[in-house]
Amino acid sequence: MKTLVIGAAGQIGQQIVAQLHTQSNHTPIAQVRRTEQLERYHRRGIEARRVDLEDDVAALCKGMRGCDAVIFSAGSGGATGFDKTLLIDLDGAVKCMEAASACGIQRFVMISAFGADHREDWNPEIKPYYVAKHYADRLLLASGLDYTIIRPGRLTDEPAKGRVGTEPGADGERSIPRADVAQVAVAVLDADNARCKAFDLVSGTRSIDALIRSL
Repeated sequence: MKTLVIGAAGQIGQQIVAQLHTQSNHTPIAQVRRTEQLERYHRRGIEARRVDLEDDVAALCKGMRGCDAVIFSAGSGGATGFDKTLLIDLDGAVKCMEAASACGIQRFVMISAFGADHREDWNPEIKPYYVAKHYADRLLLASGLDYTIIRPGRLTDEPAKGRVGTEPGADGERSIPRADVAQVAVAVLDADNARCKAFDLVSGTRSIDALIRSL
């Protein structure tokens, strides 16, 4: 399976590409925005394509040619304004859905945000971010694509724990290492039980395989 990782220069995207690269049944294709990012992947022997999510659907579709699946892990990042959140996290994501449909790609994995499906859970300080994630997810649900939506909690740079859950801890903690999010994104690609499912993701007590079987 050739999987296009959109947002492959990001912290989760880099780990997804690295994990796919070690598997015999997967070939990652890293989608990046800058030439230097493209060259870094090429030096590692990983195919990379330079595409800007603000390009039109035709350009995004061109970047998907030959792929069997898409993992969308892109984000505008905290250093940009909410205008970029709208353009990348919402419109960029929706254009990628449209491009996948146009290219005949059905499998689409979305990295979203914890509680994006419940307005009452949105942090008012970054409400536009949640609005973008919420409506991108809703449009993916209605897209006809073979989707999985992963909504991780507060992201940390801790090593992978390999133990996850879908509910906050007893103390209300909602964090999860980026490494675990990447592992789950890779694991759901081939998991029939994860198809057409959406779920929150935090550190917990279950193995990743056990969580996916329970969806």
